[in-house]
Amino acid sequence: MAARPKALVPVLEVSDLQVHYGHAHVLQGISLRLEKGVLGVIGRNGMGKTTLCQTIMGLKSATSGSIKFMGRELVGLPSNEIAKLGVGYVPQGRRTWPTLTVDEHLRLVAQTRVVKGGWTVPRVYETFPRLAERRRNGGTQLSGGEQQMLAIGRALLLNPRLLVMDEPTEGLAPVIVDQVEALLKKLASEGSVAVLLVEQNLGVATATAERVAIVVNGRVARELPAGELAADRALQERLLGVRSHAEEDAPVAEELSTPEPATTPELPLKVVRVLRSAETPSETAPGYSAARPPTRWSQGNPALDRTGALGPQPPTRAETDEPPPMPLPPAGQMVGRHVHVVGTFDTKARELLYIKGLLDRLGLKTVSVDLSTSRKPSPADVAPQEVARHHPRGVSAVFTGDRGASVAAMAEAFERFVGARRDIAGMISAGGSGGTSLATPGMRRLPVGVPKIMVSTVASGDVGRYVGPADIMMMYSVVDVQGLNRISEQVLANAAHAMAGMVINRPKASSFAKPALGMTMFGVTTPCVQELQRLLSPRYDCLVFHATGTGGQSMEKLADSGMLEGAIDATTTEVCDLLFGGVFPCTEDRFGAFARTRLPYVGSCGALDMVNFGPLDTVPVRYKGRNLYVHNPQVTLMRTTPEENARMGEWIAAKLNKCEGPVRFFLPEGGVSAIDAPGKPFHDPTADKALFDALARTFKRSPDRQLIRLPHNINDPAFAKAMADAYLQLARAPSGVVARA
Repeated sequence: MAARPKALVPVLEVSDLQVHYGHAHVLQGISLRLEKGVLGVIGRNGMGKTTLCQTIMGLKSATSGSIKFMGRELVGLPSNEIAKLGVGYVPQGRRTWPTLTVDEHLRLVAQTRVVKGGWTVPRVYETFPRLAERRRNGGTQLSGGEQQMLAIGRALLLNPRLLVMDEPTEGLAPVIVDQVEALLKKLASEGSVAVLLVEQNLGVATATAERVAIVVNGRVARELPAGELAADRALQERLLGVRSHAEEDAPVAEELSTPEPATTPELPLKVVRVLRSAETPSETAPGYSAARPPTRWSQGNPALDRTGALGPQPPTRAETDEPPPMPLPPAGQMVGRHVHVVGTFDTKARELLYIKGLLDRLGLKTVSVDLSTSRKPSPADVAPQEVARHHPRGVSAVFTGDRGASVAAMAEAFERFVGARRDIAGMISAGGSGGTSLATPGMRRLPVGVPKIMVSTVASGDVGRYVGPADIMMMYSVVDVQGLNRISEQVLANAAHAMAGMVINRPKASSFAKPALGMTMFGVTTPCVQELQRLLSPRYDCLVFHATGTGGQSMEKLADSGMLEGAIDATTTEVCDLLFGGVFPCTEDRFGAFARTRLPYVGSCGALDMVNFGPLDTVPVRYKGRNLYVHNPQVTLMRTTPEENARMGEWIAAKLNKCEGPVRFFLPEGGVSAIDAPGKPFHDPTADKALFDALARTFKRSPDRQLIRLPHNINDPAFAKAMADAYLQLARAPSGVVARA
């Protein structure tokens, strides 16, 4: 019996793809399959075709669904990784750099590409002779057709297996359209590149594609052979003809088998002029700035005067005698991602749009995100409902009608929203205590180093609960964030320009070439950590964190962010304060980062002999009869008991048992701090033994996870050397093999 032929893995397979822009459900379950050749995607403006291209390339986030390239899932991958896999992109609008020549464009791509193949710079020049003639000209000196040739050539230099082309013939002269059409036919015949062709030109689409998919209102209405569509004028008229909304919805609804929309009362006509980004609003007509015209599925309020909050506008070119400046690439293009302006747009829209407008003027790409819970119409790019969808229990868990519960739920949803984004270059917000509690959880979710600014009325007080372990810049608003005035305008402008400076001038890489190693220290474990630094600083950039609650959290945040090579967690004293009410507690997630990341971890029991309180009179009444030591007028230490130590040992061991990476945990049997030694106020061998025995009893040993007893005090040089040697052994071990200590 003959063997069955293997099923062909499609180059591109899109399954039930859903994408939202705020309120707008732009892609509503699109499914496509491209095995080879050219698949045309056609439809009128505003139907979601460009969104489909951008979602495939990772430039837009999918709500749900799947995009597979050669069997590999693309959803969730950043754009650069998608390009490295072999997906080329010719965007709508060409997107050439004004200050780079044609030759610099091409050679920049050629020298950074991952996949080698038949497409080289000379072959691009051979394919597009006009580019060879214009090789020394800058991007803005090219005609539209020449820019399109450059965009196509740039994409082909990646030697892609899939080429995504968005409106490649838009605005081109017929002779250039013919040249692009000929190239597409050649690519199809060669078979090395599959092409997803989004095209408005029906003639080009049907002449080059084998099949075409017709997109209507974010769904594939029909997919059929290209020749069949080319011959069916009635079908072209029904799905692609230009009609009024009322006329076109009926056949579209019939084609998609969906019910007719309900009749809505006729509203008074109001004319809104849409401005392209290069235009300036006139005095006579309301307008708003847009990269492209709105569609029926756009969210937000087009009539909102977004420029009104910005104050006086700069004069237009006609109002000045100076020549136009040389075109430079916008800062946002150089950065390549977006600054998120977040807050409650139902009450702070004017202030937030003022910040956004300043950033836009500086050339940064911005996204406004509304965190309000009032259900009022939103002028933001991302509406509250879109953020609320990220709550584990869905939108209904956020909009409950109870303000306190809604704010807490929206903060949780926003934190998860941030975790799902891959386009955040920085985040800025402004608000009162409610707005601060909404925005800062999302800011804390961002990696250390991503700029974060919170302009807040509460920024002059205790901001620990808002900042936590993150590098959030808290700026006091001076006056309430309520309207624009001479003070608030200046403060918000300073914040916006600070954000722009951080984003534009963000260092490409650390000047420290050595890998980063986290360490925890307290005053009573300082000699230990200083010796660790001496031993390891020739090989590592030693980052020392003060174990005062947020210190351990900060170290673990860096571990989660991928910024640490590993950790020597010599001082775990924050556990004492968590379990027994001290003032420097860790969180329940202590040690969690090392379980998640599997980084090499060497730890110890540093300062587990003490609970920290403030001045002596602040020690809780229940502890008044305990062994108390006044470290200084502001700090009082309490010696832990055998029972408390046993509880801590079990708690720490249970956390370490969840770590699947290499773990070495050291027990200093000579004392866990500088004042836990013979003759010192906290020397208590019985309490220490209870700690060590509980750890040994609960700790699950394995080749990767070991508990090591040493007879030294934690501050003895021999103890620090043993920890350093253990870490070096773990760091040198090959992947998948853990060295024995």
